[in-house]
Parts: sequence; C-alpha cells; structure tokens
Amino acid sequence: MKMDTEFHMAKGEGESSYSNNSRLQRKALFETKKVLEKAVMNAMSDSQQMEVQFFLNDLPGNDFNYIFRSLGNFKESIAAEHKGGTPPPFYIAGVPGSYYTRLFPSQSVHLFHSSYCLHWRSRVPDGLDVNAKTDLNKGNIYIAKTTPFSVVKLYQELFQTDLLLFLKLRHEELVSGGQMVLTFLGRKSEDVYKGDLNHLCGLLAQSVQSLVSKGLVQEEKLDAFNLPVYGPSVDEVKAVVRKSELFDITSAKLFESNWDPYDDSGGQFVQDSLQSGLNVAKSIRAVMEPLFGSHFGGSVLDELFKEYAHNVSKHLQREKTMYSVIVLSLQRR
Repeated sequence: MKMDTEFHMAKGEGESSYSNNSRLQRKALFETKKVLEKAVMNAMSDSQQMEVQFFLNDLPGNDFNYIFRSLGNFKESIAAEHKGGTPPPFYIAGVPGSYYTRLFPSQSVHLFHSSYCLHWRSRVPDGLDVNAKTDLNKGNIYIAKTTPFSVVKLYQELFQTDLLLFLKLRHEELVSGGQMVLTFLGRKSEDVYKGDLNHLCGLLAQSVQSLVSKGLVQEEKLDAFNLPVYGPSVDEVKAVVRKSELFDITSAKLFESNWDPYDDSGGQFVQDSLQSGLNVAKSIRAVMEPLFGSHFGGSVLDELFKEYAHNVSKHLQREKTMYSVIVLSLQRR
C-alpha cells in the first residue's frame, strides 16, 4: 500500500465526497477551539509580526483544488467577523507531502495544528502489507479479538516510531518555544483490544467477509489487507512525547464524539439506528474509499458500504459507541 498515492479523501462534491461527509471532523475542530486559541496566543506573544502565513498540508493525492476554491468564502467570513474593520494581512499556501517527512525550513514555523490525522500510520506495519507471505491477522483488517498479540506489537511499535519521527521533524521546523496542537483518534481504555477503532474496523471486516461469502471478494484479498491506522491511549502518547525529550506537554485530554456525525445528543441510546448506520457508513467511506477501492476494486464499494451501514445499524441498536479523541498541546523545548 502506497500511502502517498492510494490514501486520499473521496474527491469532488458528490454524495459520497469528503467535502459532504466531514461533519465529524468539523465537530472536533469546535471541541478543540479553546485549546487552539490558547496556543495561538502563546505563539504570537513574542512576535511583533502582524502578517500571518498559513500553510495547508496534506498528501499530494488529496483535493487541494476544492480547498483553494473555498478560500473566497473563507476570506468573506473573516471580513464579516471583523465587522468593517481590517483583519491582519494573511496569506494561504498549499504544501503537498507526508507529515512523516520534512515540510518546512528549519525554525520557520510558530504553530502546528494537526486535526484528525495522526491516527494514520506512515504505512502498514511490516509483515502485514500485501506483499507479506503470511496471513498473521487472518480475517481482520485491524486489531480484533482474534488478532495475535504479535500483530498488536507490530502496530504499537510502528505508532511509536511514527510519532517519534513526527515530533523530531516538527521540532526542527518550529521556532524556539513554538506550539503544537494535535487532535487524533485514540482510545479510552489501556487495553489495546478494547479501542473504539477496533469496533469500527471490526464491522468493516465483517462487511468484507460478507462479500467473501457472496463470492464478490476473494478470501485471500481480505487476509492480505490491513489498515495503516492505530488508536493509542493518552498514556501511550505521553510516553512517546517524554521519550523524545523535545516537547513539554501543555495539556492532554480526551473527549468523546458519537459515531454518527449528525447525532449531537448526549444520551445512551441511538434514536434512529438505521439512519445513523447510513450516516456512519458515508463518513467512513469518504475517508476509506480510496484504500478499499485500490485493494478490492471499485466495483464492490457500493455493496461493501451498504453492508457496512447495515452492520453499524445493528451494532448501534445494542450499544451507542463513541469515538475517543485525544487533544494534545505541546511546546517546543
């Protein structure tokens, strides 16, 4: 699996596009607004420069055109917020590339904000990619109850390696005392087998298994597919940051968000599990479609996510499951 080319949002503005199915990510931005505002104020406290440069980073395969087309509306909203006043001059540029590589000159950035990204790994763990000659995680696509602990260790070690690399790269690019606010999916439990992503990906694996039983997907294809994702606990994250000795942890917290992006309720039960199943399937498809399409073929995607919506709906009838989202604020040493 080539992350730089095969992993990108569902493009365009259609029904299954990321642009129309990213309310979950917008909700996370709202939840972290105060943390981000504090980091911005800290980053600007020692700077007299009134001009602001924003760099928008994503992998090259993502839809930069859609982002750039939306900038006109963004500038209008900024002007409206200042109610006739003059906002600080700001400039926006796109920077395509993996955040597991250097992106900026040394000590040139005051603040990094990463939202809903760092649960994605740089690659599938070694030994689990499509070229491996074993099926160590047979029938699964992530960590499940039947996943051997040796596979869990592969995921954990890659998470630690990736996060250490990310911290090292950003430390080189940040000015002294620079800030980072990182928001990503994690897990509430220290038990790696009880993560929220485990449930979500387990239902996806069940959906692929249904296609196998219908003869639409070969079983070997399923056994060769594992997702390049990992949801850590807060303590796991803190341990890696401390090991790096590059950043001080300003704050670290976890909040929960409903699977259904359109469910803003705080109750313990899902009111309409059928509709919620459809909403969850659309939000996951907008992110996962390119990965699944590249491996299993685009012709099975409609059936796959139809099955997934059904599986999610049945799951939500039994229990209302939440995402665990980690918000980490760091300062460069």
